[in-house]
Amino acid sequence: MPFNSEQATNLGSVPTASDVIVKFIRDSIIDGTLDEGEPIRQDEVARMFNVSKIPVREALKRLEAEGLVAFQRNRGAVVTPTSEPELVQIFEVRAILESSAIKLSIPQMTEETYAQAQAYCDAFAQETDIGRWAELNWRFHSRLYDDAHRPYMVNMIRSVNDRIERYLRIQLTLSNGHQVADDEHRQILELCRKRDVEGAGSLVYAHIMRACQSLMEHLPKGTASAPATKRP
Repeated sequence: MPFNSEQATNLGSVPTASDVIVKFIRDSIIDGTLDEGEPIRQDEVARMFNVSKIPVREALKRLEAEGLVAFQRNRGAVVTPTSEPELVQIFEVRAILESSAIKLSIPQMTEETYAQAQAYCDAFAQETDIGRWAELNWRFHSRLYDDAHRPYMVNMIRSVNDRIERYLRIQLTLSNGHQVADDEHRQILELCRKRDVEGAGSLVYAHIMRACQSLMEHLPKGTASAPATKRP
């Protein structure tokens, strides 16, 4: 008897247990529910999702590859702690990747690109829920990189942003960071409309490094060596 393919479910599009657990732990790290250095109890997670420890271990290995989780002797998996020098390096990687991505993207941008980016820009400016600022910030930036047609690069940028999203939330709430980011977003978008490749690339680089400098100045312990905002 022939099968009715219309009744079949595309299992390839259904998230696995490991996928669901990865998202849960990643979101918990990003929003600060799990603190840096805090152990992630595999048994507890397995019970929470009513699964064996196998998909939990798979999820933790994937998060280790993203830099969000580290395995320590006698402690198991913990949320990766990030020192101030490491934070600066991560922001530097962001600045390099994102300035390159927007330069590749601008020649292929369309009116639809500008309209969607403008909508995200406006939503970011009008949002009063601090918890959504980092998400809308990402949507604005990533829309400006999509036309580069470099999915590997954009995925890498997303991974880097995930690593420091909790710090982006801090930075956006400090020293008028949200307003400064909004002003610079609008300047970046205007340069994109003018197809000013070099100008947009330079401003994205400076925009990210200024955010880094602001964060370093306002972290509880502070730092005497905030990074420069100009590209070497």
